[in-house]
Amino acid sequence: MIFSLQGIVQELTPTYAVINVQGVGYYVGISLMTSQTLTLHKETFLFIQQIIREDAHLLFGFNTRSEKEMFNLLISVNGVGAVSALILLSTLSLDEIASAILSKNSALIQKAKGLGVKTAERIIVDLKDKVQKFGNSEENISTFANNKIKEESLSALEVLGIPKRMSEKIADRIIKQDPSISVEELVKQILKNI
Repeated sequence: MIFSLQGIVQELTPTYAVINVQGVGYYVGISLMTSQTLTLHKETFLFIQQIIREDAHLLFGFNTRSEKEMFNLLISVNGVGAVSALILLSTLSLDEIASAILSKNSALIQKAKGLGVKTAERIIVDLKDKVQKFGNSEENISTFANNKIKEESLSALEVLGIPKRMSEKIADRIIKQDPSISVEELVKQILKNI
């Protein structure tokens, strides 16, 4: 079983890298999070998860041990394959995934392409007791509540014809001043400040 690879980044895309280890190129599936830490033609070290199927031997690489652990938790859920797990890791940070699971925010998990309602709910049910160490702080959960309030407010403003990018900075500033603000109040405050 391959546990890690250390070598030169021979090829690099947002979804895979080829790591050249003493003349042997290993094709490694990666998340966007890991992709952003790699540099073409530079030495790197990746934690590896090897998945052996009947038709293929697949390697997945991670910049941190935590990302590898989250990947393994995700693929342990029935209906979540390696590609879906990588897409989720590319869409949300480890803290965001953990907070979404702990706060039962299936809508956030569904932001990852290819994950439907049932799969998102299965992830929440199966992993709620296993993701504490990735970000169970109250701060993360309140950040998530704030993000939800912000998203709902910005959507409401878009319906009124106000572009999202115009209202987003104002929303961030208001939420920073009053983290417990309601959607209605936030919409009113943004309208006053535009």
